[in-house]
Amino acid sequence: VQLQASGGGLVQPGGSLRLSCAASGFTLDDYAIGWFRQAPGKEREFVGAFRWSGGYTYYADSVKGRFTISKDNAKNTVYLQMNSLKPEDTAVYYCAAHRGPLSTIRDDTSYDSWGQGTLVTVSS
Repeated sequence: VQLQASGGGLVQPGGSLRLSCAASGFTLDDYAIGWFRQAPGKEREFVGAFRWSGGYTYYADSVKGRFTISKDNAKNTVYLQMNSLKPEDTAVYYCAAHRGPLSTIRDDTSYDSWGQGTLVTVSS
């Protein structure tokens, strides 16, 4: 199970970025994919998650209405579309694979495999 996150960069406040999480070695149908972020000096926090089975989508309150998770089955890839970015969205963003119960989907300790992280900087 391998995950590769990409798409980070520098963007001005109010701008948009799309992060990608490419999966290999497993089929996304059997997993949920979560996005987490960690800002300097802060703990890693849940951003959102998508589970193929049932099509469930979850978002943190801080990003709801601004961030959207989508998937491309053919590419075995999950995307995190980030709009209306704020300086407080600055962080390293990670994607991870989850096979546990939905009740644990916001808990980073319940995730099995992690991508390497991609840095998002929101600054003017």
